[in-house]
Amino acid sequence: MPRAAIVGWAHSPFGKLEDPDVETLIGRVARSALDHAGVAPADVDAVTVGVYNNGFQRQGFEASLVALSVPELAHTPATHLENACATGSAALHSALDAVESGRARIALVVGAEKMTATPTPEVGDILLTACYRKEEGSDAGFAGIFGRIAQNYFQRHGDRSEELAMIAAKNHEHGLANSFAHMRKDFGVAFCNTVSEKNPLVAGPLRRTDCSLVSDGAAALVVADEETAAALERAIAFRARRHVNDFLPLSRRDPIAFEGARMAWDKAKAEAGIAIDDLDLVETHDCFTVAEMIEYEAMGLAKPGEGWIVAREGQSKRGGRLPVNLSGGLKSRGHPIGATGVSQHVMAAMQLMGEAGDMQLPGASLAGVFNMGGAAVANYVSILERRK
Repeated sequence: MPRAAIVGWAHSPFGKLEDPDVETLIGRVARSALDHAGVAPADVDAVTVGVYNNGFQRQGFEASLVALSVPELAHTPATHLENACATGSAALHSALDAVESGRARIALVVGAEKMTATPTPEVGDILLTACYRKEEGSDAGFAGIFGRIAQNYFQRHGDRSEELAMIAAKNHEHGLANSFAHMRKDFGVAFCNTVSEKNPLVAGPLRRTDCSLVSDGAAALVVADEETAAALERAIAFRARRHVNDFLPLSRRDPIAFEGARMAWDKAKAEAGIAIDDLDLVETHDCFTVAEMIEYEAMGLAKPGEGWIVAREGQSKRGGRLPVNLSGGLKSRGHPIGATGVSQHVMAAMQLMGEAGDMQLPGASLAGVFNMGGAAVANYVSILERRK
């Protein structure tokens, strides 16, 4: 099957931005990504847009907003995708499907979200639309869901609060090097592991430092078929990509197994013909520190119940066995829902092209990306490699 490749990208800062809405955030990155790829808007055959929304903004129909900043795309087919916190990857996969099916040569992918203009209680309620509300809706929001996942993990495998603090501290340390990151501050393990006025419990045992940030931001990718990519400056190929779903209700599955995530990783590694240690780096979905810890197990970096060992031994730090979230992850870089999956792929592509600046891992040639929607419900894995 022909493979599409990433040929360009753009990324806004993440954080509490002055941009008033998703439209302006999209405008930050859409044309910039095309310019980075060296592609004219007239050559774009499809546009896919990932925005979660569900109440963050009154404006829907987000696919139509791209043409407002790139008028040449007014008559180009554009589609909006939404798949909870994996919305960005859903938009990317739709674009890749269009290219690899032969229906498009070049596609533009944009992910964006404006979250910080929404009052905090409303943010929590909006995000709960990504859970099975009949059973899991609560005042504690998604932190409550992952707090219960952490409790379940601790009951089986011991209190791993300190290892969660190690993951948080690691990601904030990595994020210092990322100029796009929402929070560039090195908190240290001791602060992250101590409940205090500045680091309160959010949903026990999770503290504020165990939770990703509410952010605004946008990211964009340009993908092209092999022939087109060969004539452009950059080509980051998908050696493998997989999407595996799981039951939405946690009551229908083992909540700490992340079985869908494990299956997606297993299928992607088999398709790529690699083992986990063949990767140079991974960008993974650390919406909460306990999620990253369980994802170590899902990707095969640790046996079930032993993800905490990876954190304790520093295996996932820069210079460790497999650096995870050199960008700072969702914890430091930020988590504007629709932008996250696109952003993760931009971060990995920058590393493989040697364009990651202070984040750069010397000699990076093979990267993994994991983006999930809900509590490991929609699971997307990409294995990326540089082709030129």
